Amino acid sequence: MRALHVPAAGDQPTVGDLPIPEVGEGGVLIRVKAAGLNPIDNLLAAGVMSGMLPHAYPLVVGRDAAGVVEAVGAGVDHVQAGDHVFGHVLLAPPVQAGTVAEYAVLPAASVSHLPEGLDFVTAAALPLASAAASAAVAALAGAVGPGSVVLVNGASGGVGSYAVQLLADQQVHVVATGTAADAGRLRQLGAAEVVDHTAGPVVEQVLAIHPEGVDALVNLAGNSPDQIPLGAVKKGGPVAFTTMGPDEEALAGAGLVGFKVMARATREVTAPIAARVADGSMQVSVAEVLDLDHAVDGLAVLAAGTARGKIVITF
Repeated sequence: MRALHVPAAGDQPTVGDLPIPEVGEGGVLIRVKAAGLNPIDNLLAAGVMSGMLPHAYPLVVGRDAAGVVEAVGAGVDHVQAGDHVFGHVLLAPPVQAGTVAEYAVLPAASVSHLPEGLDFVTAAALPLASAAASAAVAALAGAVGPGSVVLVNGASGGVGSYAVQLLADQQVHVVATGTAADAGRLRQLGAAEVVDHTAGPVVEQVLAIHPEGVDALVNLAGNSPDQIPLGAVKKGGPVAFTTMGPDEEALAGAGLVGFKVMARATREVTAPIAARVADGSMQVSVAEVLDLDHAVDGLAVLAAGTARGKIVITF
């Protein structure tokens, strides 16, 4: 099969031939129709997380996929060969299996049937981003509700697109960061206000609109204190973040409470969101669809931080 993979530690991702993976107990082998890219794919490809999770090579890039079931392993009874499904390769050592390939093995715990009316491209854009957004919004539960003002920093990306919608569903007043080109789409997703992060410091712009500060922050972009708009949040407010920071020192200095979000894209989390997408009550923002030969270009867009929604690779 052809796959986007890292041949050995330190190598750059490349498209080449690899054996079709074998399905084992608790696994689902699918013929991939579409695979979603996520920022974590660049980190795993570069070996950044190898100190926490051992990597094995050749390492196939990608965590999200949608396709047709080819075979199932022992103990799998909720899907069968021929079913149209989507799912996610959950992070577990050793990191090696991936989805940007003609065939992929997914853990059964992450695999759901494709709801009627949902296409493969849209489904492939769902798992990790929607699970991360769900976890971030859940971290704020009890601290925010109808009428609360929440800043979503990095709202224009895949996770941000879901977070804006989930918060707006709770009648939260969402302040989203993006560019002028993102403003219309973010408002359509439910943002009440859009702050152009290229037009000046985000903190200053937010405080100009909300002088007392916002009630909470969902941070999806930036890792260092100077990149994260902690100063826009009221003292004691919660910060849910998927990024490497803020650290405890930065949070304490700002008088805030932090929640590091770790997404787990199991079917219990992603299937309800897929159902909402299928019935039209939630949208998926797909920014670009590429073929396998241009998958490396998609990784470059993610690395540059310029993606406006999800990037999906099709087969």
